[in-house]
Amino acid sequence: MDLPPAINLGSGKDWRVDHLNIDFNPIWEPDLVLDLNRPIPINTPVHAGRFGSILLRENQFDGILANDILEHVTNLASLMTDCLRLLKPGGEFRIAVPYDLSYGAWQDPTHVRAFNERSWLYYTEWFWYLGWKDARFDLAMNHVDLSPVGEELQRGGSSLDFVLRQPRAVDTMKVVLRKRHLTAEEKALAEQYWSSQRKTAGLADAKGTDA
Repeated sequence: MDLPPAINLGSGKDWRVDHLNIDFNPIWEPDLVLDLNRPIPINTPVHAGRFGSILLRENQFDGILANDILEHVTNLASLMTDCLRLLKPGGEFRIAVPYDLSYGAWQDPTHVRAFNERSWLYYTEWFWYLGWKDARFDLAMNHVDLSPVGEELQRGGSSLDFVLRQPRAVDTMKVVLRKRHLTAEEKALAEQYWSSQRKTAGLADAKGTDA
């Protein structure tokens, strides 16, 4: 059986027949049981339930869905890097996460982070900080679901910028990240950054030796 064109990360009870469902808890009967706090086994044979033995390859999937899962992940940069590798150029990473001022951000004791408008910079405009040298994400959509508090503020004439700053006014942030190759200019920028980092590290090592 061919693999679906999209992944459902942290599928839980939201199991989807047209996705490769991945979850850490076997009770939900995902296609693939994985701990997302560890690297995804790319190019390594794994057993995936209804699909048998499979290979997760780079540039393989059209889409990745992650509803209410990223807030549970301790090493998010590693997972985001794996998702970038798995997506085809033009592939979309569809994300829903709790907003950092919402009740839902910290009501679950297994949450390790919350999110706001600046949470996506390192995966988009500041890609070089993560060592990404071939591809990055563009922020294709950033939408918020307002709570009743936020809806009341908007009905009263408050701007969205004002509402976003109010505690308990926003429940959820929904984001679409789209993968693309780096331009020549972006590759040069990444190389310039890492070259300066290597030089800084070399100076620090030299000072340590002199001491």
